[in-house]
Amino acid sequence: MPKPRRRLREGRVGYGLPTILAVGLHLGILILSVVKWPFSEPEAPNNAIVQATLISTATTTDQAQQAAEARTRAAQRAAEEKSAAEEAAAKEQEAQAEQQAQQEAAQAEAERQAQEQAAEQQAREEAEQQAEAERQQAAEQAQAEADRRAAEAEAAAKQRAAEEARRQEAQAEAEQKAQEEAERQAREEAERKAQEEAERKAREEAEQKAQEEAERQAREEAERKAQEEAERKAKEEAERKAKEEAEQKAKAEAERQAQEQAAKEEAERKAKEEAERKAKEEADRRSREEAEAALQRLIQGDTDAVSNAEQGEEAANGFIQMVRKAVEQTWNIPPNSEGLSARISVRLGPSGELLVPPSVAESSGNAGFDNTAIQAVQAAAPFSELLELPGNVRNDYRQFNLRFDPGGVH
Repeated sequence: MPKPRRRLREGRVGYGLPTILAVGLHLGILILSVVKWPFSEPEAPNNAIVQATLISTATTTDQAQQAAEARTRAAQRAAEEKSAAEEAAAKEQEAQAEQQAQQEAAQAEAERQAQEQAAEQQAREEAEQQAEAERQQAAEQAQAEADRRAAEAEAAAKQRAAEEARRQEAQAEAEQKAQEEAERQAREEAERKAQEEAERKAREEAEQKAQEEAERQAREEAERKAQEEAERKAKEEAERKAKEEAEQKAKAEAERQAQEQAAKEEAERKAKEEAERKAKEEADRRSREEAEAALQRLIQGDTDAVSNAEQGEEAANGFIQMVRKAVEQTWNIPPNSEGLSARISVRLGPSGELLVPPSVAESSGNAGFDNTAIQAVQAAAPFSELLELPGNVRNDYRQFNLRFDPGGVH
């Protein structure tokens, strides 16, 4: 922006024409040297940051003030000279000489001020040149900064584009890998299922063969055990009977001796109980002997007797008796079971094994009593004597009921 004009006030001149002309000439030169007229349009504001150096004009201002004071003093002297000229024309020559001196002094002062104004103008021009240079440098720096930022923005855009391309490429690769992994897993799953199916078929075939072999071995083992069991039971039964008879004789003798020492009423009661007991034992013994005889006939291969219906029934009865006896031997009669009675249903397999667990056909009303009966049947099984029955009656005796009460198994 152009600096404001600075005008110097004109001082009043004396009455003398020479003084007026000299002072006017010097003031005109001074004004022309210090006034700067506008010669161009105002520059458009520049947004760039400009650093300018402000040159102090304190010295020039002081000089102008001194010049004004000098002019004021000159005017005062001129007024005094005018007054002196009016008072004494005689002193006009002296006043003119003094005025001439004043003019010379004013001219010297004007020249000095002109030099100072020229120095000030040069300083202003140099300041403007420096400011222009600084503005140009600031503009160049701003342009360089803008170029740098544009380059950085372009580089960032390229980097983002490259990263997006890499991300899309990685995503496509990940999707392809995921698809390949899914296909691989599908193949592996199909192969695994096929292998499992083959293993299942092989396992089922092996299990079937093993089951058939086990059944065959079980049948052979059952037949062998049945024969051994029959022989063993026959031997044990004979030994047991001999032992029981000896014990019974000893017990009877002891009871007899005790009865002789007891009162008559006690002796009669015991005699009655002994008779009842012996009768029952005799009946049981005869029943066992008959069953044993029937089984022995079967073991010895008496086919003619087995084929006879009467003999078959006898053998079946003997089988049932042996079953009852075997179960009775394994049954622990619970205490306080007087008056209780339970009926247990038994189903046997072809070899005399339990086809299904025994079940309560008729409860005694006491779960503990019923459970001991079931456990006795399970402990006495298998009943391999079933294989020794004739074929025409064997299936009829694969299912039967056993009644349990404190008196035994019936």
